[in-house]
Formats: sequence, C-alpha cells, structure tokens
Amino acid sequence: MNASPQTAAETAAADRPQGQRTDASGAGSSPGLSDRLGVRLALLLTGGVSLLAGLDAALLLLGLGAPVGAGRLADVHGMLMVYGFVGTLVALERAVALGAAWALAAPAGFGLGAIALIGAPAVGPARVAPGGALLVIGAAALVAVYIPLWRRNHATAVLVQAGGAVAALGGAILFVAGIPVPWLLPWPVAFLVLTIAGERLELARVAFLNPRVEAAVAGAAVAVLAGVLAALLWPTAGYRVFAAMLLILAALLLRYDVARGTVRGRGLPRFSAVCLLTGYLWLLVAGGIWAIAGPVRSGPAYDASAHAVFLGFVISMIFAHAPIILPAVLRRPLPYRPIMYLPVVLLHGSLLLRIAVGDGAGQLWAVTLGGVLNVVAVLAFLVIAVGSVLLGAQKSADPQQGAPKPGAQETGESA
Repeated sequence: MNASPQTAAETAAADRPQGQRTDASGAGSSPGLSDRLGVRLALLLTGGVSLLAGLDAALLLLGLGAPVGAGRLADVHGMLMVYGFVGTLVALERAVALGAAWALAAPAGFGLGAIALIGAPAVGPARVAPGGALLVIGAAALVAVYIPLWRRNHATAVLVQAGGAVAALGGAILFVAGIPVPWLLPWPVAFLVLTIAGERLELARVAFLNPRVEAAVAGAAVAVLAGVLAALLWPTAGYRVFAAMLLILAALLLRYDVARGTVRGRGLPRFSAVCLLTGYLWLLVAGGIWAIAGPVRSGPAYDASAHAVFLGFVISMIFAHAPIILPAVLRRPLPYRPIMYLPVVLLHGSLLLRIAVGDGAGQLWAVTLGGVLNVVAVLAFLVIAVGSVLLGAQKSADPQQGAPKPGAQETGESA
C-alpha cells in the first residue's frame, strides 16, 4: 500500500521540534510553560479523574454495578464527561498554545469544577455550587484565551473555536441556574463540535483543497450558534434549525477534510483519518435524529442522539488527535501503534449495537451491552495511550535507539 502524498501541513510539521505544534496564529507553544510540566500533569489528572467518574456514572445509568456506587455521579455524568474531561483537555491545550500562565485558569476551572461535582451532596443547591461556579470560571477563562490567540493572526480557526467556548460558557451558566442537562444539551454539543471543527481548520488550514472552505465552515459555525439560541427560545422549531446547521457543518467537514485523502495512506495518517471520517458520520446521525424528532430529552431518541455526538463524534476525534496534541502538551511522544485500532473498532461497533439494535429496535440488552463495551473501548484506548507514552519514553532514553525523528508524531496527521 502506498502512502498518500505528504501535505503542506505535514511538511511544515516535520520542520518543527518534537512535540511542538503551531496554533492558528502561526506561533508555537511558549517555552514559558515548558518548566511547568507538573502543573500540566496535575490538570490532566483532574481530567482523568473526571473521565473515570463519568464512566463510572455511565455504568450506574445502565443499571449496572460500578466501582463507585454513589448514585449522585449519575446526575452529573454529562457534565463530567463534557466539561470535566474533554473541556479540561481542550482548555489545557489552548493554554499551552497561548503560553500565558493566567490561561491555566481555564483547565483548572473545568477540572476542579468537575472534582467538586463528584464530591458534592446528592441533592439541593449544593449539588451544583461550587462546582458549577468553577465550570463557569473555566469557560469564561477559555473565552478570554481566544482573544489574544485571535489578535495574533485573525485566523478563522480561532474564531470558530471561540464560538465553541461561548457555547461552553452559556451551557455552564444554564447548569448553575438549575437547567437540567437534557434541556441545555445543544450548548455543550456546540462547544465540542465547534471546537473540533476549528481544530480541523487549524491543523489542516493549508491542506484544504478548496480555499473557500474556511469561510463556509465559519458561516456554518455562526449558524450553529444561532441554532443553539433558537433551540433554547423556541424548542420545537429551534431544535430542527440547530440540527440542520449541524448537518451542514458535518457535511462540509466530511466533504473537504484532508482525511479523505490521508485515509489511503498508512500508519498514523490512516488511523487518524479513519477516526475522523467515522466521527463525522456519527455527527450526521445525531443531527438527523434531532432534525426528525425535534427536542428529545429522554428515551431511546435522547440516548441515541446524545451518544452519537459525544461518543461517536467527540471520542473518535480524541482518538484521532491524541497522538498529535498530547505530545504538544506533555512534551512526551505518544507513538502510533496498530493496536490503537482495537478500541476504535470496539467503540464504533458497540455504539452501532447500542443505537441501531438497542435504541432503534427497542432491545434493552443491546443498550446495556453496547454501553458496557463503550466504556471498555474508552478505557482500552486510555491504557494503550499510557502504555505507548511509557514505552516511547523508555525507547527515547535508550541510547541504542537513537534520537527520535523531529516531528515524527505530527508528520502523519498535522492535517
């Protein structure tokens, strides 16, 4: 099998030092944060705790036994996964890209807010505060981070991601106000979808085949935000507007993402492309459900749509980007290994079982089995990633192995 031609973005990445990535402004991560590895690890740890607590809550929601049987975790499952886990990762990566110590308030707010939610009482206003307040602080800090990033070069990718941060702030405020997660769902959905769409523009901005794609994606991002507001004010019609805008954005990304070309390559380029393209398909599924069913806040349609976007789309994107972005944050290589396909296949296969057979055909056993395998897939990727980092560090320390090739983690999938 022949690898696809190297893109301009991949070539540029090859010229950068190992673990460093360039943000949309063209500026690399500031060395001012390079001596704060302990701080970044501590913040990543809060995200990891949020992930484990969120997966524990997922088992509780499935009616199964879990390592931690505190029923209160089930009430904040979505906030732990979206804000505590993914939000912390996103905010930490952006803080490192900016290179300012104050920007660490964003991942700290998300991570510590999630920890506070884990330890909060099961009922009453204390269930949300102070954890919810910390989530608001984290989201507000993330919005602020994008201001200097935008000033660097006025990049469209930064604007799209900033739109996602605004949605994160709106969702956190609604959560503090006591709005249940199923009612505020479009806000965290827009947060992650726009963040990822902007990240795709940032990583592949020189590799898109059509120069008008950036403008089209930016327009779709604005429309998604308008749909989020419409879904809040006029749920019946607004949800369908929101869904239509999501479908347009997903179709743009699926049509023009450079992954359509790199999927014919091998190694990391192909792995990332597979994760990206399957993720876009799941986003289309979620948008299609909302376009047909409108506002769904419980039952099979809610389960299917929420997990299509947060598991099928978001987690698949994390799988795709982990070997590229984590080395930039930790200054440690995360080498690609073929075994990484195992959790990818397990994730999408189990999600298909859960949604098509479980939610679609009303088979409860499929929902339960699919949900358990969803958890196993995420944990499997986590174990493989940690193992790859540790093995990569040992190999780099071995003088017989030689120095790692500059940009080795990024040349495969900077787009």
